[in-house]
Amino acid sequence: MDKINIQFTLFSAFYSPLISTMSGGFLKAEGLDPQWSVAKPGVSAIEALKDGSAQVVQTALSQGLASLDKGETPPALHFAQINEMDGFFLTGRKADPAFSWNKLEGAEVVMFKAGQPRAMFKYACHKAGIDFEKIKPICPGGAADIDQAFRAGQGQYVQQQGPFPQQLQADGIGHIVAQVGKQIGPCGFSSLAATRDWLKTDMARAFMRAYRKTRRYMNEAPAAEIAKAEKSYFPKIDEQVLAECIATYQKLGCWTPHVEITPAAYEKTLDVFEYNGLLKQRYRYEQVCAAPPADR
Repeated sequence: MDKINIQFTLFSAFYSPLISTMSGGFLKAEGLDPQWSVAKPGVSAIEALKDGSAQVVQTALSQGLASLDKGETPPALHFAQINEMDGFFLTGRKADPAFSWNKLEGAEVVMFKAGQPRAMFKYACHKAGIDFEKIKPICPGGAADIDQAFRAGQGQYVQQQGPFPQQLQADGIGHIVAQVGKQIGPCGFSSLAATRDWLKTDMARAFMRAYRKTRRYMNEAPAAEIAKAEKSYFPKIDEQVLAECIATYQKLGCWTPHVEITPAAYEKTLDVFEYNGLLKQRYRYEQVCAAPPADR
């Protein structure tokens, strides 16, 4: 088997379509032996593509947009979607079936300080008709730091990807009150990227065959089955909690069967970054995205 190295920018159940290429045996069925890693904090996974330590990375379209804003040609192209919606949840201290977004105004929210999670959350607040500047942010660091801060009693609400919120709920510490993705709708949230040279290889085509099969599996298989296969990747998360998280993402619709990053999803991402003042101009789709290798 040929080894294929995959790197994640963040590792969570939200990226199950990529995790399941490994846990579901789809890559091995195509003759690929997957090795995986997570980028060090503050280091872009794109660096692993540049130095050859990874062939495929989980990243976001904002990476390509940032390069273009600097006047540089992006070192990689985004060739398939992972999630076509924001996958963050808002969790409160108490169950609140009547939750409305205006309850965030004046409240302390443990959240990400910058990057796409912050930009998307700010845009979701805009779509919900509330003033983001009235929120009192608490920004302790990365995903684990955010979880620990809320568990330690900080904040009235917390912004997290699954399965952190589901585990908080199972532990009786918090209650999920909203999903950020529902406010924004379909967008190019997270994607797979690779170098232009690698996208021309037989390995790229084999990877894409495996990934297409995985996308169908993510939509057709029971969440419990997917969670059982993935459990070893989440040793600190209860299997039932992982299954509940996966089922929620299936219902959200972020793992659509098609693998392509659609022009409409790309344009919505531009809307988000333009609203946040993080985009110098609206770049063409072809400057950031490419068709999946099997379609080339």
